Amino acid sequence: MLEDRYGLPLSTASQAARDAYVAGVDSVISGVAGYRGHLATAIDNAPDFALAHIALARGMFLDADVAPARTLAAKARELSASATPREQSHIDAVALAIEGKPVQAMQAMHAHLKTWPRDAMVLAPATSVFGLYGFSGDADHEEQLYQLLASLAPAYGQDWWFEAVYGFAACETGRLDQAWTLLERALAANPRHAHAAHFRVHVMYERGESAMALDFLEDWMPRLDKRSLTHCHLSWHVALAALAVGRTDRAWEVYRSSVHPGGAWGPPINVVTDSVSFLWRAELAGQPRNNTAWREVRAHAQSSFPKAGLGYADTHALIACVVEDDNEALQTRLAEIRDKLEVNKYPPGDVVIGITDGFAAYGAGDWDSAIFELEAARPETVRIGGSRAQRDLIDLTLVAAYLRANRIEDARRMIAQRPGRQAAVPVMGYQ
Repeated sequence: MLEDRYGLPLSTASQAARDAYVAGVDSVISGVAGYRGHLATAIDNAPDFALAHIALARGMFLDADVAPARTLAAKARELSASATPREQSHIDAVALAIEGKPVQAMQAMHAHLKTWPRDAMVLAPATSVFGLYGFSGDADHEEQLYQLLASLAPAYGQDWWFEAVYGFAACETGRLDQAWTLLERALAANPRHAHAAHFRVHVMYERGESAMALDFLEDWMPRLDKRSLTHCHLSWHVALAALAVGRTDRAWEVYRSSVHPGGAWGPPINVVTDSVSFLWRAELAGQPRNNTAWREVRAHAQSSFPKAGLGYADTHALIACVVEDDNEALQTRLAEIRDKLEVNKYPPGDVVIGITDGFAAYGAGDWDSAIFELEAARPETVRIGGSRAQRDLIDLTLVAAYLRANRIEDARRMIAQRPGRQAAVPVMGYQ
């Protein structure tokens, strides 16, 4: 039988289908545009090749084309009747995540990897900050993911995809030296690996190396297809780094062209959360409020996430409501969250409500209340998902509230907890 890049047998006799499948999978797991064409070629050459259908479904799901992704997943399930046991298990694990069944998907993934640890497409939905662990609501999900990847490391060796996700897990658990080694090796093995480039920038963020991050991205980004899954979010990193080093014109240029809803292509979760994050951070750094930009982001958040459900998206949609003084939408979403909490169907718990109350108090100029709410929410903030860099929005707002309340020593003490944060964004001119 023909094999994939990880040495796993494939149920197709078509070399053309196999080659296109491998190229398509590499495109999906590297976050670079092209998978649709590759996997369509695989299907054209082998219409009954179930793995090509589920790989295409996975890529489309990541692009937020959810309905067609679920249709393809159903087709893959149908075709899997004639596939091998490994492929049937692979399809089930990946399809469960696409079907919106994260608990079952996690269980199926763990069971599958016990027998086939090198099945990267089954492992992939669990990795990174928007994966099964990241949105589980568990307070220790970052360490759980790191330990899973550490246990699988011997099976993968120096594979460019695995070392990138392993390196990011190391970064998010504070193992920065290990993260840097893994990510440098992954990027050297595949210089166009967008996730490796992205995760490398996270290490630089944690170290406070904004100028280095900006230089790296300005050199690396021009060769990344704007249709790539990662383009919007990497552009957010460019804008943040530019803001941090005082290049505000460049920060706004990148925001307008590649982050905000009118200029970006990207999954709605990236466009909404990165836009809200940049606009709020820009104000913390002393930029005047851009009312037009906020109005556009609030509208995009409401249309993209009309109902509460995903804590990370809800947090940013609620911040946009706070800024726009849209109390009706704010209270409606908070009520939906409370309803889900009553039936234990909201993984982050009530921390999203606490964060919202903190931002609302800050927006109203009630610094003491903002400090009270954000201090209370901070230990549980990890439960909303997102990276440490993304969740810094809450920490930086707390620092700004301390400064507004003339609690300078509290601000200094908090910044000292992570030295890199001091250079991440110039909060109110703090030095």
